[in-house]
Amino acid sequence: MNKELQFAYRVKRALDANLENLPESTTQSLAEARRVALARKKQTVAIRAVAPQFALAGAGGGNLHEMPALSWLGRLGVAVPLLAGVLLFVTLYQHEHQQRISELAELDAGVLSDELPLTAYLDHGFNAYLAQQGE
Repeated sequence: MNKELQFAYRVKRALDANLENLPESTTQSLAEARRVALARKKQTVAIRAVAPQFALAGAGGGNLHEMPALSWLGRLGVAVPLLAGVLLFVTLYQHEHQQRISELAELDAGVLSDELPLTAYLDHGFNAYLAQQGE
């Protein structure tokens, strides 16, 4: 409990213990102060009931009214990892694409520099022969 709440409980206990000893004017002014405080509390509760409240994970059950506004640095802390992830994905895609193009170009260069006709590569028996020679 915070110190203000503890103080309020001590005052309440002291007033409850000495309620019979208090003069009539004091009990009247305390009753009026209580009505004013309850009216203010009802207004605050009514305002909060109208405004939506969102709880943030890890915020200790607080709502957005109690949390400080996210600064541009906080937003940047979210945007930078997202941007880095997208950049990494694009870079990996480009690298894999370039590697595939290089492999196909190497295969095409090997086929074109060979003296065999292209129909030999279409023959299934020739493929089996090449597989045997590779072993």
